[in-house]
Amino acid sequence: MSDQLPAKDVDVLLAAAVAAPSMHNTQPWRFEVEGHVIDVYLDGSRTLPAEDPSGRAMRIAAGAATFNLRCAAASLGYGAWFGLAPYPGEEPDLLARIVLEPTAARDEELTDLARYIPYRHTDRQPSDAVPIAEDVRVALMQAAYAEGAGLTWLGEDDVRSVLDLVLDTDLREIHDWHRRAERAHWVGGRSTDEPQPATGPRPPGVSRSVDGVPSSALGPRSASYPAVVRDLATRPDDRQRAERTFERHPDLAVLSTDFDEPADQVAAGAALERVLLTATRVGVSASFLNQPLEYDDLRRTVQRLTGRPGHADMIIRFAHNHPHAATPRRPLPDFVRKQP
Repeated sequence: MSDQLPAKDVDVLLAAAVAAPSMHNTQPWRFEVEGHVIDVYLDGSRTLPAEDPSGRAMRIAAGAATFNLRCAAASLGYGAWFGLAPYPGEEPDLLARIVLEPTAARDEELTDLARYIPYRHTDRQPSDAVPIAEDVRVALMQAAYAEGAGLTWLGEDDVRSVLDLVLDTDLREIHDWHRRAERAHWVGGRSTDEPQPATGPRPPGVSRSVDGVPSSALGPRSASYPAVVRDLATRPDDRQRAERTFERHPDLAVLSTDFDEPADQVAAGAALERVLLTATRVGVSASFLNQPLEYDDLRRTVQRLTGRPGHADMIIRFAHNHPHAATPRRPLPDFVRKQP
């Protein structure tokens, strides 16, 4: 076995990893590759101190990237041994360490899920009125369980309770300019298909094409309030988007873990991505209604709605798939962490 992973394999592995979802598409990862070891680090320059002060959402994103990397590794014929947040006291920014070795015992499930990484995207469009089938619900619950998390589907009364919590968060944000300013930094601006400056500082009011959520990805405004899809718009033009009617009975589920240490949050990200790829495979897409989870008291309330102990990590709205281009990612060299 070679002392180093082939460069072409590293490119495949990292391209899969960075396709993972992250809050506001911040892409808060850096990777260090040495021999057959890939370390996943949090990029401290891309955190969200106002909306994610504890870094929980960033660790979830790193977990999702780690899962994609494992899928890509399986597709290339590697076995993966990994540890999550292995040194929380000494290296808090090291969120995962993956060791890859060639294997004849390929993980066929991960190999299959790797095919769907390019097709997974956050779908903020209205869904049809057809509920998610029971066998799909079970498959998504099993996907979460495989990564050590739980996925709890909410009944109609609990869905209304979540929408009440969304209203609560909106009221809390009215006078919180820090959160609004932070969101405006990452959300809105030019469409991804418009010409973009290749380098240089971001012009005021304009999002780069390689990070953040462009206006073209926001979807329509909901004709009713509170909405079943989070409206991230902060800019006047984005707030005037066309309105659409969303489903009256959304399919919402809560992803949660038993514990809430950094390793548990990274594991929640892996569970999230396994769920999302499993959904993509059967023609189901997802968006997120996570704003209540950004407040500790409301997060506890959401977990109580599941009827089980633990810690809520994601509120996911599932819908039937509307294919469209995913939001773009930065060039791979931007993600490589230089060794000291």
